[in-house]
Amino acid sequence: MATAIPWIDAIVRETMLAAAIGLLIGGIDDLAVDLAYLVRALRRRWRRSRALTLADFPVESCSARIAVLVPAWDESAVIGAMLRATIARIDHPDWRLYVGAYPNDRATIDAIAAVANGDGRIRLVLTERPGPTTKADCLNALWRAATADGVGERHPFTAMVLHDAEDVVHPGELRVYDRMLRFADTVQLPVLPLPDPASRWVSGHYIDEFSEAHGRQMPVRAALRAGLPLAGVGCAISAAMLERIAGVRGGLPFDETSLTEDYELGLTVRALGGRGLFVRVLETPGGPPVAVRAFFPATLDAAVRQKARWMTGITLAGWDRTGWQRGAGVQEHWMRMRDRRTILAIPVLALAYLALLVWGLAGTAHAIAGTTLPVPDSAMRWLLAVNFALLAWRVLIRAILVARNYGRGQALRSVPRLLVGNGIALLAARRAIMRYLRSLRGGTLVWDKTAHHFPTAAELNLP
Repeated sequence: MATAIPWIDAIVRETMLAAAIGLLIGGIDDLAVDLAYLVRALRRRWRRSRALTLADFPVESCSARIAVLVPAWDESAVIGAMLRATIARIDHPDWRLYVGAYPNDRATIDAIAAVANGDGRIRLVLTERPGPTTKADCLNALWRAATADGVGERHPFTAMVLHDAEDVVHPGELRVYDRMLRFADTVQLPVLPLPDPASRWVSGHYIDEFSEAHGRQMPVRAALRAGLPLAGVGCAISAAMLERIAGVRGGLPFDETSLTEDYELGLTVRALGGRGLFVRVLETPGGPPVAVRAFFPATLDAAVRQKARWMTGITLAGWDRTGWQRGAGVQEHWMRMRDRRTILAIPVLALAYLALLVWGLAGTAHAIAGTTLPVPDSAMRWLLAVNFALLAWRVLIRAILVARNYGRGQALRSVPRLLVGNGIALLAARRAIMRYLRSLRGGTLVWDKTAHHFPTAAELNLP
């Protein structure tokens, strides 16, 4: 044991130093975003900017014709309830809902047909190829159908909205898109995961991540005029911009070789000189925001698979595909680096947990040997203190953002859920890397979807 102790101490020292440096870089990066958010808030207060409410988007002022695109593969469990809820809730004078299904998915087709039968607001569209393909392939089929209908009816759609089969569509969101697309090419609304009482930790960690992403990061990106990646739900794109993107991509706007076509679509709009908006509109003054709500994966396996798809599409394959946009400003490169830092942060996170594990082992070894655990030098103590302060700040900001939409209880849970999120990210990174390597060897990309649950009326009011 005595001969092994110096080696254990050396491993503790080196892993702790490497992890501390990596965490410091990430912490400073996050702090810079916080400062940018603070400057934005102070500027809005100085200008006495009033929060927008749905009253600012009256139905009488709507003039756009909007197609809502909902791709569906193996969604028979939720698609019927989603369609019934959507057509009962939407408050807009001119819209149609296009639902995409696959010819070899009879259960989903039957569930859609049961709602769509005799209702001209819903149109079922079948893809040419059996599923699963990619989500983008299904979206392209929907885009072609909506475009053809607009031409045939001599009343083209002016905007297209993206939603998933498990989404709770806000009644007033089309009114927001109708107005805001007059000033931009894309509009993204906040995404608010629904609290799942059966999965407060796994599903709950999405609450924390989206509270930060759509409460802090997206507003900062918009303020910096950087490209705004779309979330794939709760977002609208002008039909003219989709036509333009289709012209650049050989006839189709959604890239069928991408796992994260929504993310890339937002960056493509920016690269073409288009403008994206992230819009937070309140239902009433001081009330909840107009947002898309949905249950997110409730099991560890489902969360890992979903996170792995995001990592593969954005951080790994996305890095290859979208690059850095030549000629873009520093803010654009900064935001893209933040998108891709996840896969770089995983080794740092793993080192940090390894350092804690080996530090505990070293303490045990020294206790058995009757020796004293070495004290870190002053530089290391300073580095650890700064990292601890940055971590405490990060946890506080996250809790404040969670509390804004979910209350004190969820804000308190967000603190231990940080460990849950880290664990899921570590597991997802391995899956993402293996999937990416398979794609480099010519593997086919398919829709790696998860099972969904559509909320009941009572569940929409969960605390």
